[in-house]
Amino acid sequence: MNASTTHRADVRTTARPSVRIAAVLAPLGIAATPAASWAALPTMEDPSRGAGTGIMQTIQNYGYDIVLLVALLVVASMFVGVSYHAYTRYSEIHTGRATWGQFGLSVAVGALLLVVGIWLLTKATGVL
Repeated sequence: MNASTTHRADVRTTARPSVRIAAVLAPLGIAATPAASWAALPTMEDPSRGAGTGIMQTIQNYGYDIVLLVALLVVASMFVGVSYHAYTRYSEIHTGRATWGQFGLSVAVGALLLVVGIWLLTKATGVL
């Protein structure tokens, strides 16, 4: 073995002093943090229907909020889909594969689908 290979092996096995000092001081810094600074954390909000009288009712109320969030995501994805389809139809006009009438029809049908989708999801969440 030559001297350069031996030196490289020594560098890999020994840690730098600054790393060792940081490893010792990090837990001490965390332990020295006053507990009063942790007390300012926000509390968890109650569900939109209220906390409920028991654990099962509270879980049902959180489930209702989750279903509403999923419904919102469904409507948002519908909007993105209609917008994407309208944009592709618009780009097809410039290449000569579609007409302005087809673009208008796509936008009108997409808007109608959005209105019907929002109405159905509103009725569906009312069942809960």
